[in-house]
Amino acid sequence: MKTSSEIKQIAWNTISSEAIAIENLKNSINDDFARCVELIYNSKGRVIVTGIGKSANIATKIVSTLNSTGTPAIFMHAADAVHGDLGTIQEEDIIICLSKSGNTPEIKVLAPLLKLFGNKLIAIVGNTDSYLARQADYVINATVEREACPNNLAPTSSTTAQLVMGDALAVSLLECRGFTVKDLHVSILAVHWVNNYTSEWQISISIMKNLQ
Repeated sequence: MKTSSEIKQIAWNTISSEAIAIENLKNSINDDFARCVELIYNSKGRVIVTGIGKSANIATKIVSTLNSTGTPAIFMHAADAVHGDLGTIQEEDIIICLSKSGNTPEIKVLAPLLKLFGNKLIAIVGNTDSYLARQADYVINATVEREACPNNLAPTSSTTAQLVMGDALAVSLLECRGFTVKDLHVSILAVHWVNNYTSEWQISISIMKNLQ
């Protein structure tokens, strides 16, 4: 067991490592990133976000953020996609695929199938020379130098980088759409109605009135 001082030092090192990884992502905000925002903004379809493993977990969070900020999105697990869930994809949908390596067996099977549909494919990937990056129409570089994990194995900094790039997309779209606090409260009202029906509904109505 580590001492209290050692535990705190490990936590500080983890935070510092991930903070550096996030700071370096500024270099990945380029014309390709801007084109991705424009593509999604102008699309009449939805955003389908997919991934495998820890990337799939991050994909679900990105979907939640997009939906709550005005961009319709659906999560599609990469493993399920190749077992029938590709039927989720509609003609004008845009697909975002998350992967650290971009070379996992599941991604190598999925990427060419996605291309068959003719939908635009955006890769948020930690390896810009990967199979996924080569298949994608647009690449958002989420490369990190190393994981916060001391063995450089457990997805830590890499998944944080994916999440931050997803947030950057969502917030860029939010501002492009002119999405306001009123719009956000409208979506929250539905949750209050389902979960609490009366009391929370009345509280939310009061909040809405104060915003007017």
